[in-house]
Amino acid sequence: LSLSLSHTTLTAAMSARVFTPTNQIRLTNVAVVRHKKGGKRFEIACFKNKVVAWRNKIEKDLEEVVQATTIFSNVSKGQVASRKDLVKAYGTDDEVEICTMILSKGELQVSKEEREAQLGAKYTEIAKMVADKCVDPGTNRPYTVAQIERAMKDIHFSVKPTASTKQQSLEVIRQLKEHIPIDRASMKLRIVLPTKQAKPLKSQLEPLLSNVETEDWVADGLELVCGIDPGVYRKVDELVRGGTKGAGKVEILSVKNIEEGEETF
Repeated sequence: LSLSLSHTTLTAAMSARVFTPTNQIRLTNVAVVRHKKGGKRFEIACFKNKVVAWRNKIEKDLEEVVQATTIFSNVSKGQVASRKDLVKAYGTDDEVEICTMILSKGELQVSKEEREAQLGAKYTEIAKMVADKCVDPGTNRPYTVAQIERAMKDIHFSVKPTASTKQQSLEVIRQLKEHIPIDRASMKLRIVLPTKQAKPLKSQLEPLLSNVETEDWVADGLELVCGIDPGVYRKVDELVRGGTKGAGKVEILSVKNIEEGEETF
């Protein structure tokens, strides 16, 4: 079916294609967006992965997002919403206009498996953000993501699907402080790169550095004094040692604890 069809033709054709009994298997690719308004439930059938792209303004063609512009009261049962209910809830029966409203304000329905996968990914993302920004104040060494994940499990931290990763990372740090030694911090390093490897290694290091305070050519090669997030220390150290076959140096000059509100994530 060509998506260049008018939305009226698309509606009729897609409704027949998606919901005829012989084609029920096609429902496996349906993502449902649900919107409750005026005491009624309205749903539209969309292509998976396209809803997020639409909301992020990556996809702008409505016909690439919706499987049909038909507005349903229940997509899985093929029950179409009445014109009366649409007008009462949205003030119009224009399906394209209503589709746009539902896409913007509705709730994307996901399966239990998909929801668990999303929560698992967010859990790891939160742990990584905490590990990147924090150290053990007793040793001034960063924690690994695995260590933070174990600590989060110990305090029975539950991910909130609608809260941002940043907000939850700050909450994790606050709760972990009652159980393990942990502080937000920034690290200052002195890195010395042998002359031969200095330029290519510097370009590889730059994405890992928060800032470069000084950059000087010395007898040993190129010396950088720079700031990093604690979580990238191991990457920096491995890159310098591996790229110089042990000839390079990474020295921790200081670890500065960051008070709450002093620096944003």
